[in-house]
Amino acid sequence: MSLKQLGFAALLSLATLPALAQTQTVRIGVTPGPHAQILEVVKPIAAQKGLDIKIVEFSDYVVPNEALSSGELEANSFQHQPYLDNQVADRGYKIETVAQTVNFPIGVYSKKHKAFDALPNGASVAIPNDPTNGGRALLLLQDKGLIKLKDGVGFKPTILDITANTKNLKFTEIDAAQAPRVLDDVDAAVINTNYATQAGLDPVKDALTRENPKGPYVNVIAVRTEDKDKPWVKALVESYHSPEVKKFVEEKFKGAVLTSW
Repeated sequence: MSLKQLGFAALLSLATLPALAQTQTVRIGVTPGPHAQILEVVKPIAAQKGLDIKIVEFSDYVVPNEALSSGELEANSFQHQPYLDNQVADRGYKIETVAQTVNFPIGVYSKKHKAFDALPNGASVAIPNDPTNGGRALLLLQDKGLIKLKDGVGFKPTILDITANTKNLKFTEIDAAQAPRVLDDVDAAVINTNYATQAGLDPVKDALTRENPKGPYVNVIAVRTEDKDKPWVKALVESYHSPEVKKFVEEKFKGAVLTSW
């Protein structure tokens, strides 16, 4: 075979390589803490499938969907399905779920009381101020018998939907990320697990009570609708759902974070 023929054969072999044989950068938005830590484990697994994952951390729940919608990210991994549904409905984002990831049962924390039943009459309770996580907090308190909500409120009840309040709880609505910082000022706070662990709290040992982990609040990987069927999305999901990642979550978080696969 001549040099010319060899060169042509080499070009043919390159042309027939699968699309992901050439490394593709995938920027994924996360909140600090477990989501970011889990993706660090996903990263080398995904590299073997041709993905160069760049982890981009955001300090709140609002910006990652905007960044994904505008093309600053290829994916995000930080939110549960009710929150994503609410954002899509409110803002018209063309983004959707491609996989479930992990569940962070939300919990009630306190520096002033050692047991959930010890919360006094008139206790001050901080809850997240976004519709889905605030509603999630109220649903937890209803499940534990402290309040009653109107029938049919779905996943987004507000304090205006409270029909009974057995201990006359006083609610303060704050940004979810700030919840650990107000523990000195309130009797209790309902805190998302990622922000609890980031603040040095142990959700298994420190929470006065936690929600049922089999509820609807499993977290998801979201991408733009136009990308959902692309090969890199399949490779990302396979990497996340690997046995290595499952083992890491179970050993690292010891029940504070639960896998969904």
